[in-house]
Amino acid sequence: MGFPVRWAVRTSTRTGRTADDELWQRVVRELADDLAVDALTRDRAGKPPYDEVARLKEAGLPGLLVPPGSGERGADLRSACSVLGELAAADSSVAELLARHYALTWSGRLFGTPADAERFERRTAAGGHLLAGGVDLPETAPGPPLTLRTTGGGRVLSGCRTLEAGATVADCLVVDASPAPGGDPLVVLVDPAHPGVCVSPAPERLGQRLTGAGSIVFDAVPVTDEDVVGAVPRDERALAPLTALTPLILRLLLSHVALGTAEGALAEARDISRAARAADPREGGRLFDGTDGRPATDPYLLLAYGESATEAHAAASVVERATAALTDGLAAGRELTADESADIAALVGAAEAVTARSAVHITTRVLGLFPGTGPSVADPGLDRFWRNARVLTAHHSAAHSLRDIGDHYLNGSLPRLAGHR
Repeated sequence: MGFPVRWAVRTSTRTGRTADDELWQRVVRELADDLAVDALTRDRAGKPPYDEVARLKEAGLPGLLVPPGSGERGADLRSACSVLGELAAADSSVAELLARHYALTWSGRLFGTPADAERFERRTAAGGHLLAGGVDLPETAPGPPLTLRTTGGGRVLSGCRTLEAGATVADCLVVDASPAPGGDPLVVLVDPAHPGVCVSPAPERLGQRLTGAGSIVFDAVPVTDEDVVGAVPRDERALAPLTALTPLILRLLLSHVALGTAEGALAEARDISRAARAADPREGGRLFDGTDGRPATDPYLLLAYGESATEAHAAASVVERATAALTDGLAAGRELTADESADIAALVGAAEAVTARSAVHITTRVLGLFPGTGPSVADPGLDRFWRNARVLTAHHSAAHSLRDIGDHYLNGSLPRLAGHR
Protein backbone atom coordinates (compact mmCIF):
# COMPACT_ATOMS: atom_id res chain seq x y z
CA MET A 1 0.00 0.00 0.00
CA GLY A 2 2.67 2.47 0.96
CA PHE A 3 2.49 4.78 3.88
CA PRO A 4 0.79 8.15 3.57
CA VAL A 5 3.31 10.94 3.91
CA ARG A 6 2.87 12.38 7.40
CA TRP A 7 2.00 16.06 7.38
CA ALA A 8 4.66 18.22 8.98
CA VAL A 9 2.16 19.60 11.48
CA ARG A 10 1.83 16.11 12.97
CA THR A 11 5.55 15.74 13.56
CA SER A 12 6.57 15.79 17.22
CA THR A 13 8.01 19.11 18.36
CA ARG A 14 10.02 17.50 21.15
CA THR A 15 13.72 18.33 21.15
CA GLY A 16 16.63 16.14 22.10
CA ARG A 17 15.54 13.14 20.04
CA THR A 18 17.16 9.96 21.33
CA ALA A 19 18.18 6.73 19.69
CA ASP A 20 15.07 5.13 21.19
CA ASP A 21 12.88 7.64 19.30
CA GLU A 22 14.46 6.58 16.03
CA LEU A 23 14.10 2.93 17.00
CA TRP A 24 10.36 3.28 17.66
CA GLN A 25 9.87 5.05 14.33
CA ARG A 26 11.57 2.22 12.48
CA VAL A 27 9.66 -0.46 14.42
CA VAL A 28 6.29 1.17 13.73
CA ARG A 29 7.07 1.71 10.05
CA GLU A 30 8.04 -1.94 9.59
CA LEU A 31 4.95 -3.18 11.43
CA ALA A 32 2.64 -0.93 9.42
CA ASP A 33 4.18 -2.12 6.16
CA ASP A 34 3.72 -5.71 7.34
CA LEU A 35 0.06 -5.14 8.27
CA ALA A 36 -0.67 -3.40 4.98
CA VAL A 37 0.42 -6.41 2.93
CA ASP A 38 -2.47 -8.64 4.01
CA ALA A 39 -4.89 -6.08 5.46
CA LEU A 40 -7.62 -6.75 2.90
CA THR A 41 -7.34 -10.54 3.23
CA ARG A 42 -7.54 -10.38 7.02
CA ASP A 43 -10.45 -7.95 6.92
CA ARG A 44 -12.47 -10.26 4.67
CA ALA A 45 -11.66 -13.29 6.83
CA GLY A 46 -12.82 -11.48 9.97
CA LYS A 47 -11.08 -13.85 12.39
CA PRO A 48 -10.20 -12.99 16.02
CA PRO A 49 -7.02 -10.87 15.97
CA TYR A 50 -4.66 -13.35 17.63
CA ASP A 51 -2.05 -12.93 14.90
CA GLU A 52 -2.38 -9.15 14.95
CA VAL A 53 -1.85 -9.03 18.71
CA ALA A 54 1.20 -11.27 18.34
CA ARG A 55 2.65 -8.79 15.85
CA LEU A 56 2.01 -5.88 18.24
CA LYS A 57 3.72 -7.70 21.08
CA GLU A 58 6.66 -8.75 18.93
CA ALA A 59 7.16 -5.08 18.09
CA GLY A 60 6.95 -4.15 21.79
CA LEU A 61 4.22 -1.55 21.20
CA PRO A 62 1.95 -2.43 24.16
CA GLY A 63 4.74 -1.16 26.45
CA LEU A 64 5.28 2.14 24.64
CA LEU A 65 3.52 4.28 27.27
CA VAL A 66 5.23 2.70 30.26
CA PRO A 67 6.62 5.68 32.24
CA PRO A 68 10.30 6.20 31.34
CA GLY A 69 11.27 6.21 35.02
CA SER A 70 9.99 2.69 35.62
CA GLY A 71 13.03 0.96 34.16
CA GLU A 72 11.21 0.22 30.89
CA ARG A 73 11.27 2.07 27.59
CA GLY A 74 8.54 4.67 27.54
CA ALA A 75 7.13 7.57 25.57
CA ASP A 76 4.60 10.37 25.98
CA LEU A 77 1.07 10.63 24.63
CA ARG A 78 2.16 12.54 21.54
CA SER A 79 4.44 9.70 20.50
CA ALA A 80 1.68 7.14 21.06
CA CYS A 81 -0.66 9.20 18.88
CA SER A 82 1.90 9.23 16.09
CA VAL A 83 2.16 5.44 16.32
CA LEU A 84 -1.62 5.05 16.09
CA GLY A 85 -1.86 7.29 13.03
CA GLU A 86 0.77 5.27 11.18
CA LEU A 87 -0.82 1.94 12.07
CA ALA A 88 -4.35 3.12 11.27
CA ALA A 89 -3.31 3.99 7.73
CA ALA A 90 -2.48 0.31 7.28
CA ASP A 91 -5.05 -1.37 9.55
CA SER A 92 -7.43 0.72 11.65
CA SER A 93 -8.71 -2.30 13.61
CA VAL A 94 -5.25 -2.98 15.01
CA ALA A 95 -4.82 0.73 15.70
CA GLU A 96 -8.10 0.89 17.65
CA LEU A 97 -7.14 -2.18 19.66
CA LEU A 98 -3.86 -0.52 20.61
CA ALA A 99 -5.51 2.86 21.23
CA ARG A 100 -7.89 1.43 23.82
CA HIS A 101 -4.98 -0.38 25.46
CA TYR A 102 -3.01 2.88 25.66
CA ALA A 103 -5.94 4.71 27.25
CA LEU A 104 -6.15 2.07 29.97
CA THR A 105 -2.42 2.18 30.75
CA TRP A 106 -3.09 5.54 32.45
CA SER A 107 -5.61 4.02 34.89
CA GLY A 108 -3.24 3.86 37.84
CA ARG A 109 -2.22 7.50 37.54
CA LEU A 110 -5.78 8.73 36.93
CA PHE A 111 -7.58 6.84 39.69
CA GLY A 112 -5.02 5.63 42.22
CA THR A 113 -2.28 6.85 44.51
CA PRO A 114 1.33 6.95 43.30
CA ALA A 115 1.86 3.59 44.99
CA ASP A 116 -1.25 2.17 43.26
CA ALA A 117 -0.02 3.48 39.91
CA GLU A 118 3.43 1.96 40.34
CA ARG A 119 1.97 -1.42 41.30
CA PHE A 120 -0.50 -1.38 38.38
CA GLU A 121 2.11 -0.40 35.81
CA ARG A 122 4.67 -2.88 37.10
CA ARG A 123 2.11 -5.68 36.98
CA THR A 124 0.73 -4.94 33.51
CA ALA A 125 4.04 -4.03 31.87
CA ALA A 126 6.01 -7.00 33.18
CA GLY A 127 4.79 -9.36 30.47
CA GLY A 128 3.88 -6.79 27.83
CA HIS A 129 0.22 -7.40 28.63
CA LEU A 130 -2.53 -6.13 26.35
CA LEU A 131 -5.28 -4.35 28.28
CA ALA A 132 -8.98 -4.15 27.45
CA GLY A 133 -12.02 -2.86 29.29
CA GLY A 134 -13.17 0.62 30.19
CA VAL A 135 -13.79 2.94 33.12
CA ASP A 136 -16.93 5.08 33.21
CA LEU A 137 -16.96 8.44 34.93
CA PRO A 138 -20.14 9.74 36.63
CA GLU A 139 -23.12 10.15 34.28
CA THR A 140 -21.36 8.45 31.34
CA ALA A 141 -22.18 4.80 32.03
CA PRO A 142 -24.15 3.29 29.10
CA GLY A 143 -25.77 0.50 31.08
CA PRO A 144 -26.11 -1.28 34.43
CA PRO A 145 -22.82 -1.22 36.35
CA LEU A 146 -20.73 -4.17 37.33
CA THR A 147 -21.05 -4.94 41.03
CA LEU A 148 -18.53 -5.79 43.73
CA ARG A 149 -20.10 -7.82 46.51
CA THR A 150 -18.29 -8.47 49.78
CA THR A 151 -18.34 -12.07 50.98
CA GLY A 152 -16.63 -13.95 53.77
CA GLY A 153 -13.66 -14.56 51.47
CA GLY A 154 -13.39 -10.99 50.13
CA ARG A 155 -14.88 -9.18 47.15
CA VAL A 156 -16.42 -10.84 44.09
CA LEU A 157 -17.16 -9.18 40.74
CA SER A 158 -20.39 -9.86 38.83
CA GLY A 159 -22.17 -8.44 35.81
CA CYS A 160 -21.76 -8.01 32.07
CA ARG A 161 -19.71 -5.57 30.00
CA THR A 162 -19.63 -5.09 26.22
CA LEU A 163 -16.29 -4.07 24.74
CA GLU A 164 -15.56 -2.53 21.35
CA ALA A 165 -12.06 -4.04 21.32
CA GLY A 166 -9.90 -6.59 23.07
CA ALA A 167 -12.58 -8.78 24.60
CA THR A 168 -11.31 -11.94 22.92
CA VAL A 169 -7.56 -11.28 23.08
CA ALA A 170 -6.78 -9.22 26.20
CA ASP A 171 -4.29 -10.39 28.82
CA CYS A 172 -5.83 -8.19 31.53
CA LEU A 173 -9.19 -6.47 31.92
CA VAL A 174 -9.56 -3.06 33.57
CA VAL A 175 -13.14 -2.25 34.62
CA ASP A 176 -15.03 -0.16 37.15
CA ALA A 177 -17.50 -1.79 39.51
CA SER A 178 -19.89 -0.48 42.16
CA PRO A 179 -19.57 -1.79 45.72
CA ALA A 180 -22.33 -1.29 48.30
CA PRO A 181 -24.96 1.33 47.39
CA GLY A 182 -23.61 4.83 47.94
CA GLY A 183 -19.96 3.85 47.73
CA ASP A 184 -17.53 5.11 45.11
CA PRO A 185 -16.97 2.67 42.21
CA LEU A 186 -13.62 0.90 42.26
CA VAL A 187 -11.33 0.35 39.28
CA VAL A 188 -10.14 -3.25 39.31
CA LEU A 189 -7.82 -5.50 37.34
CA VAL A 190 -9.24 -8.87 36.27
CA ASP A 191 -7.63 -11.94 34.73
CA PRO A 192 -9.77 -12.95 31.70
CA ALA A 193 -8.53 -16.54 32.08
CA HIS A 194 -10.40 -16.96 35.38
CA PRO A 195 -13.17 -19.60 35.14
CA GLY A 196 -15.74 -17.02 36.22
CA VAL A 197 -15.04 -14.87 33.15
CA CYS A 198 -17.00 -15.83 30.02
CA VAL A 199 -16.25 -14.06 26.73
CA SER A 200 -18.59 -14.05 23.72
CA PRO A 201 -17.21 -12.62 20.45
CA ALA A 202 -19.30 -9.95 18.77
CA PRO A 203 -21.22 -10.97 15.64
CA GLU A 204 -19.79 -9.97 12.27
CA ARG A 205 -19.62 -6.20 11.98
CA LEU A 206 -19.70 -3.74 9.08
CA GLY A 207 -16.24 -2.42 9.86
CA GLN A 208 -13.44 -2.59 12.44
CA ARG A 209 -13.84 -6.35 12.20
CA LEU A 210 -10.47 -7.24 13.71
CA THR A 211 -10.65 -5.46 17.07
CA GLY A 212 -11.68 -8.52 19.08
CA ALA A 213 -14.97 -6.94 20.13
CA GLY A 214 -17.34 -8.90 22.32
CA SER A 215 -19.26 -9.16 25.56
CA ILE A 216 -17.89 -10.41 28.87
CA VAL A 217 -19.85 -11.94 31.74
CA PHE A 218 -18.27 -11.88 35.20
CA ASP A 219 -19.70 -14.54 37.50
CA ALA A 220 -18.50 -14.06 41.09
CA VAL A 221 -14.89 -13.42 40.06
CA PRO A 222 -12.67 -12.90 43.15
CA VAL A 223 -11.06 -9.45 43.50
CA THR A 224 -8.23 -9.00 46.00
CA ASP A 225 -6.86 -5.76 47.41
CA GLU A 226 -3.92 -6.11 45.02
CA ASP A 227 -6.40 -6.08 42.12
CA VAL A 228 -7.84 -2.68 43.09
CA VAL A 229 -6.30 0.09 40.97
CA GLY A 230 -8.16 3.04 42.49
CA ALA A 231 -11.57 4.64 42.93
CA VAL A 232 -13.89 6.82 40.84
CA PRO A 233 -15.73 9.57 42.78
CA ARG A 234 -19.46 9.10 42.33
CA ASP A 235 -20.02 12.86 42.42
CA GLU A 236 -18.77 14.50 39.23
CA ARG A 237 -17.99 17.67 41.19
CA ALA A 238 -15.50 15.71 43.30
CA LEU A 239 -13.45 14.63 40.28
CA ALA A 240 -9.89 15.89 40.23
CA PRO A 241 -9.09 17.83 37.02
CA LEU A 242 -6.57 15.13 36.10
CA THR A 243 -9.15 12.35 36.51
CA ALA A 244 -11.59 14.34 34.37
CA LEU A 245 -9.19 13.81 31.45
CA THR A 246 -9.99 10.07 31.45
CA PRO A 247 -12.54 10.01 28.59
CA LEU A 248 -10.57 12.64 26.68
CA ILE A 249 -7.55 10.36 26.34
CA LEU A 250 -9.52 7.68 24.52
CA ARG A 251 -11.45 10.18 22.43
CA LEU A 252 -8.23 11.79 21.22
CA LEU A 253 -6.55 8.46 20.53
CA LEU A 254 -9.53 7.32 18.46
CA SER A 255 -9.47 10.64 16.60
CA HIS A 256 -5.92 9.81 15.53
CA VAL A 257 -7.14 6.38 14.41
CA ALA A 258 -9.95 7.93 12.37
CA LEU A 259 -7.61 10.45 10.77
CA GLY A 260 -5.07 7.73 10.01
CA THR A 261 -7.83 5.69 8.37
CA ALA A 262 -8.67 8.61 6.08
CA GLU A 263 -5.01 9.22 5.24
CA GLY A 264 -4.55 5.53 4.51
CA ALA A 265 -7.51 5.51 2.12
CA LEU A 266 -6.21 8.58 0.33
CA ALA A 267 -2.68 7.19 -0.01
CA GLU A 268 -3.99 3.83 -1.23
CA ALA A 269 -6.12 5.56 -3.88
CA ARG A 270 -3.18 7.66 -5.00
CA ASP A 271 -0.93 4.60 -5.32
CA ILE A 272 -3.57 2.78 -7.36
CA SER A 273 -4.04 5.78 -9.66
CA ARG A 274 -0.32 6.12 -10.24
CA ALA A 275 0.21 2.41 -10.85
CA ALA A 276 -2.70 2.19 -13.29
CA ARG A 277 -1.54 4.97 -15.58
CA ALA A 278 -0.94 3.82 -19.15
CA ALA A 279 -0.10 5.57 -22.39
CA ASP A 280 -3.01 5.42 -24.84
CA PRO A 281 -1.69 5.50 -28.42
CA ARG A 282 -4.99 6.91 -29.62
CA GLU A 283 -4.28 10.00 -27.55
CA GLY A 284 -0.68 10.40 -28.57
CA GLY A 285 0.70 8.98 -25.37
CA ARG A 286 -1.58 10.97 -23.08
CA LEU A 287 -1.51 9.62 -19.51
CA PHE A 288 -4.70 8.03 -18.29
CA ASP A 289 -5.83 6.81 -14.89
CA GLY A 290 -6.39 3.17 -15.80
CA THR A 291 -9.00 2.61 -13.09
CA ASP A 292 -11.82 4.32 -14.94
CA GLY A 293 -10.30 5.72 -18.12
CA ARG A 294 -10.17 9.35 -17.01
CA PRO A 295 -7.05 11.31 -17.93
CA ALA A 296 -4.63 11.71 -15.03
CA THR A 297 -4.92 15.46 -15.65
CA ASP A 298 -8.73 15.43 -15.50
CA PRO A 299 -9.64 18.55 -13.48
CA TYR A 300 -12.40 16.71 -11.61
CA LEU A 301 -10.00 13.94 -10.59
CA LEU A 302 -7.42 16.47 -9.45
CA LEU A 303 -10.10 18.41 -7.58
CA ALA A 304 -11.18 15.28 -5.70
CA TYR A 305 -7.62 14.54 -4.63
CA GLY A 306 -6.99 18.19 -3.78
CA GLU A 307 -10.11 18.47 -1.63
CA SER A 308 -9.32 15.24 0.19
CA ALA A 309 -5.68 16.10 0.84
CA THR A 310 -6.61 19.57 2.08
CA GLU A 311 -9.33 18.21 4.36
CA ALA A 312 -6.88 15.71 5.86
CA HIS A 313 -4.30 18.45 6.33
CA ALA A 314 -6.80 20.72 8.10
CA ALA A 315 -8.01 17.92 10.38
CA ALA A 316 -4.41 17.05 11.27
CA SER A 317 -3.82 20.63 12.38
CA VAL A 318 -6.80 20.55 14.75
CA VAL A 319 -5.81 17.15 16.12
CA GLU A 320 -2.21 18.24 16.69
CA ARG A 321 -3.31 21.20 18.81
CA ALA A 322 -5.52 18.96 20.96
CA THR A 323 -2.71 16.41 21.26
CA ALA A 324 -0.24 19.02 22.49
CA ALA A 325 -2.74 20.33 25.05
CA LEU A 326 -3.64 16.89 26.42
CA THR A 327 0.01 15.83 26.56
CA ASP A 328 0.81 18.93 28.62
CA GLY A 329 -2.25 18.36 30.82
CA LEU A 330 -1.19 14.81 31.65
CA ALA A 331 2.35 15.99 32.34
CA ALA A 332 0.98 18.56 34.82
CA GLY A 333 -0.54 15.74 36.86
CA ARG A 334 -2.26 16.76 40.07
CA GLU A 335 -1.30 20.40 39.46
CA LEU A 336 -3.74 20.62 36.55
CA THR A 337 -6.56 23.10 37.21
CA ALA A 338 -10.27 22.72 36.43
CA ASP A 339 -10.14 25.55 33.87
CA GLU A 340 -7.19 23.95 32.10
CA SER A 341 -9.00 20.61 32.04
CA ALA A 342 -12.07 22.30 30.52
CA ASP A 343 -9.96 23.98 27.83
CA ILE A 344 -8.42 20.62 26.95
CA ALA A 345 -11.88 19.06 26.74
CA ALA A 346 -12.97 21.72 24.24
CA LEU A 347 -9.91 21.13 22.06
CA VAL A 348 -10.37 17.36 22.11
CA GLY A 349 -14.06 17.80 21.28
CA ALA A 350 -13.11 19.94 18.28
CA ALA A 351 -10.57 17.36 17.12
CA GLU A 352 -13.12 14.58 17.46
CA ALA A 353 -15.79 16.48 15.52
CA VAL A 354 -13.44 17.47 12.70
CA THR A 355 -11.80 14.07 12.27
CA ALA A 356 -15.10 12.18 12.38
CA ARG A 357 -16.47 14.32 9.58
CA SER A 358 -13.25 14.25 7.55
CA ALA A 359 -12.81 10.48 7.86
CA VAL A 360 -16.27 9.81 6.44
CA HIS A 361 -15.95 12.49 3.73
CA ILE A 362 -12.53 11.36 2.53
CA THR A 363 -13.24 7.62 2.52
CA THR A 364 -16.54 8.22 0.71
CA ARG A 365 -14.87 10.43 -1.88
CA VAL A 366 -12.14 7.84 -2.45
CA LEU A 367 -14.78 5.21 -3.25
CA GLY A 368 -16.18 7.56 -5.88
CA LEU A 369 -12.82 7.65 -7.64
CA PHE A 370 -13.07 3.95 -8.47
CA PRO A 371 -16.64 3.18 -9.55
CA GLY A 372 -17.67 -0.39 -10.16
CA THR A 373 -15.28 -2.06 -7.74
CA GLY A 374 -16.56 -5.02 -5.77
CA PRO A 375 -15.45 -8.27 -4.16
CA SER A 376 -13.20 -9.71 -6.84
CA VAL A 377 -9.60 -10.60 -7.43
CA ALA A 378 -8.95 -7.17 -8.93
CA ASP A 379 -10.85 -5.24 -6.26
CA PRO A 380 -8.46 -2.89 -4.41
CA GLY A 381 -10.62 -3.17 -1.30
CA LEU A 382 -11.01 0.55 -0.70
CA ASP A 383 -14.44 -0.05 0.79
CA ARG A 384 -12.78 -1.32 3.99
CA PHE A 385 -11.55 2.20 4.74
CA TRP A 386 -15.09 3.56 4.36
CA ARG A 387 -16.59 0.76 6.48
CA ASN A 388 -13.99 1.23 9.18
CA ALA A 389 -14.46 5.00 9.24
CA ARG A 390 -18.23 4.55 9.56
CA VAL A 391 -17.91 2.21 12.53
CA LEU A 392 -15.22 4.32 14.22
CA THR A 393 -17.41 7.42 14.10
CA ALA A 394 -20.82 5.78 14.56
CA HIS A 395 -21.16 6.68 18.24
CA HIS A 396 -20.00 10.26 17.82
CA SER A 397 -22.43 13.13 17.44
CA ALA A 398 -20.71 16.17 15.96
CA ALA A 399 -23.70 18.33 16.91
CA HIS A 400 -23.35 17.44 20.60
CA SER A 401 -19.61 18.14 20.58
CA LEU A 402 -20.04 21.43 18.76
CA ARG A 403 -22.77 22.57 21.17
CA ASP A 404 -20.50 21.79 24.12
CA ILE A 405 -17.65 23.69 22.48
CA GLY A 406 -19.94 26.63 21.77
CA ASP A 407 -21.23 26.66 25.36
CA HIS A 408 -17.67 26.62 26.67
CA TYR A 409 -16.58 29.37 24.28
CA LEU A 410 -19.59 31.62 24.87
CA ASN A 411 -20.45 30.95 28.50
CA GLY A 412 -17.31 29.42 29.96
CA SER A 413 -19.17 26.26 30.96
CA LEU A 414 -17.41 22.96 31.59
CA PRO A 415 -17.79 20.52 28.66
CA ARG A 416 -19.63 17.32 29.46
CA LEU A 417 -17.65 14.19 30.23
CA ALA A 418 -19.57 11.92 27.86
CA GLY A 419 -17.48 10.20 25.21
CA HIS A 420 -16.57 6.85 23.69
CA ARG A 421 -16.48 3.62 25.63
